[in-house]
Amino acid sequence: MVRRAAGGGGVKAARRPEVRLLELEVYGGGGLESDGDYDGLEFREVELGGQDGGGARFLDCALTGCALDETRLHRARFLGSVLTAPRGVGTNLSEATLRDVELRDARLGGTQLHGAALERVLIRGGKLDFLNLRGARLKDVVFDGCVLVEPDFGGASLERVEFTDCALKGADFSGATLADVDLRGAVPLEITRGVDRLAGAVISAGQLVELAPVLAGALGIRVEGG
Repeated sequence: MVRRAAGGGGVKAARRPEVRLLELEVYGGGGLESDGDYDGLEFREVELGGQDGGGARFLDCALTGCALDETRLHRARFLGSVLTAPRGVGTNLSEATLRDVELRDARLGGTQLHGAALERVLIRGGKLDFLNLRGARLKDVVFDGCVLVEPDFGGASLERVEFTDCALKGADFSGATLADVDLRGAVPLEITRGVDRLAGAVISAGQLVELAPVLAGALGIRVEGG
């Protein structure tokens, strides 16, 4: 089940997930397995650093306070699940699928999500440093109240993506394709590369003024004098 966030200014609102987890079984440990099947489990403060869960499926699961340092989750699938306060550096989620997922209060650095598919995903709170979303597909994704430091959206496809009460610092949109992307809630909105790829996005008048020097540079315009 999903609900639409409030939109405005002619931009289509993202559909947010409504994840309702029933009674969960406590994860028994033993380490992640490649292509493993995890259904209706609760992972609470589990040390998953360095483990290999590539290709695994997590259906209706809750991961709370788990350590994900260098965890390998290449092509893993997270469906109808909630990840609360995960922490770690170098988590590999390349080519993973996240559908109807909530990510809350994450503290992650250098997370690899290149080539991943995110659909109906809510990322709320926390701080994500050097998030790699190159070539990823984002549809109905909401970044709410989080800090993104140097996120890389290079070559990614963004459709119905919203940034609400977020800090977007040093973002790279090189080669990205945007449709119904609402950037008005990004404060600050700092784009270091790919400002010429913002067709399909909505920004505020104030953001336009702040981006003017970068836009002028991208268009080859020299601004001199007072």
